[in-house]
Formats: sequence, C-alpha cells, structure tokens
Amino acid sequence: MNTRKQQPLPQTPTAADYLIASRQCELMNLQYFLQMGKLVQSISALVHGLQRERGASNVFLGSGGEKFSREREAMVADSERLEDLFSQALSEVHSELTAHPVSSHLLNHIATALYGIESLKEIRVQVKGLSLSAAEATSAYSHLIHNLITVVFEAADTVVDPSIAGLLVAMVHLMNGKEYCGQERAVGSAGFSSGGFDSALSQRMMHLIEAQERCFDVFVSFADTESKDLWHKLRAHDREQEIERFRGLGCSVGRYKALDPELADTWFALMTERIDELKKVEDAVEGQFHARCVERFAEARGSLADQETLIASLDAQGQSSQPLLVLCETGGESGSQAGDAWASEGVGQQFGRSIFDLVQEQTHRLQQMNDELQSAKEALEDRKTQEKAVLLLMESRGIDNDQAHRVLRKLAMDQGRKLPEVARALVSMADVLK
Repeated sequence: MNTRKQQPLPQTPTAADYLIASRQCELMNLQYFLQMGKLVQSISALVHGLQRERGASNVFLGSGGEKFSREREAMVADSERLEDLFSQALSEVHSELTAHPVSSHLLNHIATALYGIESLKEIRVQVKGLSLSAAEATSAYSHLIHNLITVVFEAADTVVDPSIAGLLVAMVHLMNGKEYCGQERAVGSAGFSSGGFDSALSQRMMHLIEAQERCFDVFVSFADTESKDLWHKLRAHDREQEIERFRGLGCSVGRYKALDPELADTWFALMTERIDELKKVEDAVEGQFHARCVERFAEARGSLADQETLIASLDAQGQSSQPLLVLCETGGESGSQAGDAWASEGVGQQFGRSIFDLVQEQTHRLQQMNDELQSAKEALEDRKTQEKAVLLLMESRGIDNDQAHRVLRKLAMDQGRKLPEVARALVSMADVLK
C-alpha cells in the first residue's frame, strides 16, 4: 500500500489573477520611474556642470592659459561633486536596473557614460597642461554629454504612462537643445576670439542654431504650462535680440571681414546667461516630472487596492444565489454581447460578467494610454532614426557629422518632405547605401 502523501495540485490561475498582475505591472513601472527620477535629476545637473566646465576650458585653452584658470578649476571641482551625486543616484537604482532590466540599450548607454566619466580625468590633465586644442577638448566634453543625455532618451523610451512620457520627452529635448546651445557658444567663441569666421565655422553655427530650434519645437509640444511660460519669458528677453545680432555676424559676414576679438567676451557672457536660464526651465520640467511620478504612483496604488478588494468581494459572493451589482462600466454594446456569451457558456452569470467588465475596463484603459503614448514614442523614434540616417551618410560618403546633417536637410528641402520622413527612407535603404 502506497502511504506516500500526494502533493496538492497547483491552483489554476484565473482571469482575476492576471488582471491583478496587470495592475501590479503598471505600479512596478511607476515605482521604477520614481527611482529613476533621481538618476535623471543627477544627469541633468552633471550635464549642466560639464557644459560650464567645457566653456571655461575653451576660454582657458583659447587664451593659452591666460584666462579662466581659477574659474576652470572651480568648475572642475563642481563637476566632480556632481559626478559623485550621479554615482550615488545610480547606486540607488542599480538593483532595479539590473535585476529586472527593461532595456538592454539603456544599460549599454549607462556603461558608455560611466566609461566616459572615467576617461574625463585624463582629458582634464591634458587641458591643464595645454596639450589639447580647444576644438579637441570641446569634442571630448561634447561626446560625454551626448552619452549622458542619451541615457535619459533611452529611459524615456521605457515609460508606459503617457503623462510621464510626455514630460520626459519635453525634458530630454530641452536638454539636447541646451547642449546645442553650449556647442554654439564654443563655436562663436572660437570665431569671435580669432577675429573672423571661415565658411566651415559659419556653417557649423547655422547647423547648431537649426538643431536647437528643432529640439525646442518638440519641447514646446510636450511641456507643461508652467515650463512653457518660463520658456516664452526666456525668448522674450532683450538678451535674445543681442544673441541674434551676434549670430548674424557669425553666419553672414564672410571669411574676409575682420571682427573685433573683444566681441568674444560679450558673446560668451550672453550665451552663458542663456544656458543658465535654460537650466531653470529644465529644472521646472524636472519638478513637474517628479510630481507627476508621485501622483501617478499614488493613484495606481489606490486603484490596485480597490481592484483587489472588489475581486475578493466578487470571489466571496461567486456562489451566492443573490444577484451581484456590476460596479464597473462595460466596454459598450460589444462588451455586453460578449458578457452574454460568457453566461451562455455556463460561466457564473453575474460573477463572469463582472470579471469580464473589469477586464474590458482595463483593456480599454491600456489602449487609451497606448494611443496617448504614441506621439511621445514617435518623437523619440524620429530622433533615433535621424541619428541612424546621419551615421549612414557619414559612412557611405566619408563625411563628418555636420556635413551629414546638411545633406539630410538639403534632401528634405529638395523633396519637400519632413526631415524624419527622409531619414526613415534613408534608413530603409541602408543596404543600398553601404
């Protein structure tokens, strides 16, 4: 006689189990972005610190070490402090990022950014020893800043809540526009301090101006009202007209017309003030992003608790002969017909229809969220596609980044099409171009 005790069969998962799991998945994503918020904030601060350090390094190198020596040292110390804050924020979210990874691209870009921060130590030594040119230093700093901003871009691509995604898209495009503004400051400083702009430098400035405007247009499309108000105040400031005047000198005077080198200091001060004001707008978006994460997390947690209570109540009364009140709206006429079909197939009439109503409500809500999320995803995808198209042009034609951007813009103008459309067409022809 076999006296061995039989193991109980595992309980078959129900629709209610997966409905709760769906809500829990949303909550986990929102909790993840509550933690990611600190990392995004630290990246924003570090990028701004590195932009200031890059500007001071440009002046220091351009003057042969005569200007901004002390200022540069102070900015290096501040950047190192911000690097420590970034490392601390990354440590706090490390287990979430690696235990349940949501994007291999995000993790790879974090690795790239960390490597760049480590390499920055040697760059600083070379700047201090005047063994780098201003252009080489600018390129090194810009590459690291680009990698840090890309981390935020990749994080935005993993958001499932449309209101959070929109704010993150606004912030990352503002960050990118501010970075182009910083690069424009460097280009203008080089031209004004040398007494003139050659064709390459003028074209570089025009490219950076256009790139900023594209980023700022996307920012305005997704930003909250408070941040947009700050943005419009920035654009209405008298400083902006003066910057436009300097831009006109840099983009149109031609290589043979001499400029007063003293203009370089005024230009640098104007652009530095503009970048600092852009950071205030960025801080406002960041604050809205954090507040929205907290708000949506609280809402999702409350909704999950309500759903668990309701399902437990339905489960307890499932065998009752008393009719149950359906507490959730159905998905319309089709939902009612589907519920009737469930009942006709022998599923407990009121219980089955009530669970079905909950499933339909969740399906409808997720579809609505996905529809609202689509525009934010398209903005991110457009940026990625344009980068791919630029890389293809660089490889196929043997040209640099600026030239590739100019080719892409010219193709769009010649064809009367939008830039993202032309970029998508080029990427689809990748095998032909290679």
